[in-house]
Amino acid sequence: MNGLSDVRLTMKAGELQQEAPGGHLYVQVGAAKPAVRRWNAFWLRLTTRRALLRLTDEQLNDIGLSREQALREALLPFWKL
Repeated sequence: MNGLSDVRLTMKAGELQQEAPGGHLYVQVGAAKPAVRRWNAFWLRLTTRRALLRLTDEQLNDIGLSREQALREALLPFWKL
C-alpha cells in the first residue's frame, strides 16, 4: 500500500470500529497507529529538509552545518533516514 491509501484507511477507521451485531469489532482498536506514525515521520522529514534549503549561511553555521551538508540532506528522498 502507498502512503495515501494508509491515510484514507486511517481516516475511515472510526467508521469501521463500530460494534458488529455479535458484539465484535470490525477492526482492532489502534491497528492503524503505526502507519499514521510512519506517515507523520515522513511528512516531518520532508518539511524539515525543505526548510534547510531556505536557511541562510549564518543560520546553517549556527546549527553546525555547511551549505553542502544542508544541500545533501535536503535533496534526500523523504523516506531515507
